[in-house]
Amino acid sequence: MHFRPLHDRVLVRRIDAQERTKGGIIIPDTAKEKPQEGEIVAAGPGGRNEQGQLVPIDVKVGDRVLFGKWSGTEVKIDGHDYLIMKENDLLGVVETSASLKKAA
Repeated sequence: MHFRPLHDRVLVRRIDAQERTKGGIIIPDTAKEKPQEGEIVAAGPGGRNEQGQLVPIDVKVGDRVLFGKWSGTEVKIDGHDYLIMKENDLLGVVETSASLKKAA
C-alpha cells in the first residue's frame, strides 16, 4: 500500500531510542519512553494561506525530525507503526554533522 498525506501533514516513523545508558546499563522495554525523534516517510504538498495559495512544507522525505511527546496520531500501515501529524507539530529538523559540512 502507498500512503500520501494530505495538505500539511507528514508521515513519521519513530527512530528507536538507545537501549543502553552511557554507563552500559540496559534499559528494559517497560522503563523506556517512546522516542520523540523520527524520520519523514511521506509528506503532503503543503497548506493553503488566506489567499488560497499553496505554501509548501519545509521538510522532505528522509529528514530526521523532533516532535512533541503527545504529537500526532498513531497508525499501522502494512504492519509498521507510524505517526501522522501536521507540520506545525514538528519541533525541528535534526541535521547530522555530514550535512552541516556540505552546507559550509
